[in-house]
Amino acid sequence: MKNIVKSLFVTGLMLSILPSCSKFEELNTNPDAAVNATAPMIATNLILNITDNTISSGKGFLQPAMLGKSVLYTEFPEDYQYNYLGRASFDGLAVLTNVEKMIGYAQEGPEKNAYTALGKFIRAWKFYNLTMQVGDIPYSDALKGETDVIAPKYDSQKDVFVGILKELDEADQLFSQGTAFQGDPIYNGDVTKWRKLVNTFELQVLLSLYKKTSDTDLRVTERFKTIVANRPIFQSSADNFQLVYSDKANQRYPFYKLGNPSIIYPMVSQVPIAILKNLQDYRLFYYANPSTVQVAAGKAVSDYTAYIGTDPSMVYSDMTRVYTSKDYSALNSRYTELADSEPVYLLSYSMLKFILAEATLRGWITGTSTETHYNEGITAAMKFTASHTPDNALYHHNRVITDAYITSYLRSDQVKLSGTTEQQLNQIITQRYLSTFLQAPNNDAFYENRRTGYPKFPINPASNNNTPADKLPLRWLYPQKELDYNTDQVKAAIASQYGGSDDFNQQMWLLK
Repeated sequence: MKNIVKSLFVTGLMLSILPSCSKFEELNTNPDAAVNATAPMIATNLILNITDNTISSGKGFLQPAMLGKSVLYTEFPEDYQYNYLGRASFDGLAVLTNVEKMIGYAQEGPEKNAYTALGKFIRAWKFYNLTMQVGDIPYSDALKGETDVIAPKYDSQKDVFVGILKELDEADQLFSQGTAFQGDPIYNGDVTKWRKLVNTFELQVLLSLYKKTSDTDLRVTERFKTIVANRPIFQSSADNFQLVYSDKANQRYPFYKLGNPSIIYPMVSQVPIAILKNLQDYRLFYYANPSTVQVAAGKAVSDYTAYIGTDPSMVYSDMTRVYTSKDYSALNSRYTELADSEPVYLLSYSMLKFILAEATLRGWITGTSTETHYNEGITAAMKFTASHTPDNALYHHNRVITDAYITSYLRSDQVKLSGTTEQQLNQIITQRYLSTFLQAPNNDAFYENRRTGYPKFPINPASNNNTPADKLPLRWLYPQKELDYNTDQVKAAIASQYGGSDDFNQQMWLLK
């Protein structure tokens, strides 16, 4: 996949120099090389930018898990592991300048509708993930450098969300009037599947606005109800927005062992392990390996007590002592031994079911019970894990997830929804957290914890790199490039949102 991206980059460079070609250059042009961009080529580039480029490999693959407190990394102290977020980057927006080029190359009619819809979705996706990091961002003036807007103004986060929701609504409508298109490595150009993704993503965006239900410009609950009642959304895990891997160069699982020295350093955190043990959840045996010390002492690999989670807030020197002792749970071997290990998704059917469960709990939608959505989310998550794991004791440690097991799990007192609304919300978000182990690498676990407080992440003032040391950070800082080259605009945004203080603990509009 990365080869495709490189080819497209080279093509873009060739396009930029074509007007100045001399006769000599024309004579020395490789007749087999691509010299003209097409809508499918640009579409592939854009889609891989928000999937393959988001899903890092090696140690980078684990960074969202470090931030989400599900995995620890022991080679060196890691910023995300110890709650230092650093500065965001706006560099990723540059690829959006290709959206209009892609649309321009498309044929008029249904094909152009499909590519226009794709462009709107990708814009919404990129701007959403950026505003979630920092708050106000350039939106209406962004990407206008070719028209001499070199210091784009910042839009309020509310206005950015208004724009994102509008673009997603338009994308759904355009896809409904579109036709199958080329250049799509995810859904093979199926506009119905893209509509499902657009609308499922819009539900996630709307849920992130749960504190803004009284805002008449956003119409959060009204939009949510309309989508659920009238538009296609994910119907099974076959609709997941994901990359599927195979044992081929540049297509292997991101943490596969080949050329990956990072495989010896991860430990599974006590946050998921403690929850999985408490729930008697077989996913423990699919996510982690037992402690070699506990197995050597005579415990079976199927014994819950053989699995030892490590405190992710532990001081690094203490963590290295645990690592040296070998009395901890490493990642399950399937993550390093299988080149075609499970797909990695950015948005999934199981996540949708937990979104719907929460929305039902909040009274936004009716017709299906909160418990039904919740149970279907758990079922989908467990079947996803089981279906992508070979029937090998090395990978499931003799605790096989079967339909019968899932049924008994859902009936257990620890799992069944119960208690107050807040207690049920805790259960829903905790199950979403468990379902996204080494998944949803766009920081889903961190954002959900920031939004709801669930599951509880440990804080250790002795190791926390945030200030104050008894709190988790809420946001990234603005990019240094913005401070250097768009100084007036970014300072105005910091002043209007945060009283002039660009720090990690400021509450953005979304969280108020």
